[in-house]
Amino acid sequence: MNIDWHALGTVLAVTLLSTVGLVGVFTLGIVGLSRRDGGGAAAVGRTGAAYVCFAACAAAVAYGIYLIVG
Repeated sequence: MNIDWHALGTVLAVTLLSTVGLVGVFTLGIVGLSRRDGGGAAAVGRTGAAYVCFAACAAAVAYGIYLIVG
């Protein structure tokens, strides 16, 4: 049995980077929603950015499911 170490390392690197990236974007969304101190344009912009972060996470998860199923 031969193991293609280069391919295994590539899969490991992509998995780690995408996981850290996805968790980071989700964390930005959580922080954006939790800092609602007062009203105004800054709070609305932060909320909108948080929803964009959550949409990006949902899109990444949907793409991963598409790759697994398709």
